[in-house]
Amino acid sequence: MSGTPLRLLVADDHAVVRAGLRALLEGEPDLEVAGEAGSGEEAVRLAARLGVDVVLMDLRFGGGRGIDGIEAVRRLAAEAPGMPVVMLTSYSGRADVVRALEAGARGYVLKAGPPQELFTAVRGAAAGGLGLASELVGELVGQGPAPEGELSGREVEVVRLLAEGLSNRAIAEALFLSEATVKTHLVRVYRKLGADNRAAAVSEAVRRGLLDLE
Repeated sequence: MSGTPLRLLVADDHAVVRAGLRALLEGEPDLEVAGEAGSGEEAVRLAARLGVDVVLMDLRFGGGRGIDGIEAVRRLAAEAPGMPVVMLTSYSGRADVVRALEAGARGYVLKAGPPQELFTAVRGAAAGGLGLASELVGELVGQGPAPEGELSGREVEVVRLLAEGLSNRAIAEALFLSEATVKTHLVRVYRKLGADNRAAAVSEAVRRGLLDLE
């Protein structure tokens, strides 16, 4: 998709925040804001209608009215299967991160974080990967072994690196393996976790406790 910008939908209930995000994102040559939404319901409608590449979704919309970002992700998964969603929020609690991943989000970035993390998460989500804010990875991904031997020690290491958003090549370099070996590990991980992509594998590993939340 060289030369074609990724089309984004920005969903946040604050117009000033949306304007700031538009200016920030469109400063990148490969990113373009195709639409804005002020509520979860509007985000679901517009994302499906515009056919964007990635949705940036706030976690909690103000006023306590309508659906929150998590429910919007669930509805998008039903109405526009495969559309990547990156949560962009001020809330960094482990429970919120886990809920977002379980709902199908492919990224979780903090509004107060460096812009580069946002750009990386958006591009990674569009490519089928997973992007987490760096400070969340340390909290979310623990050092505990996989219970009941479901994943081998090496497979757990691969999942940890998936959670950090690393590519196959980067995982291979980090673990001193060949890319072919990494792909073999991924096939086994996907099969054992019942997942068909990176985001689903990490999400299921978190749900099963293979990545320690404590």
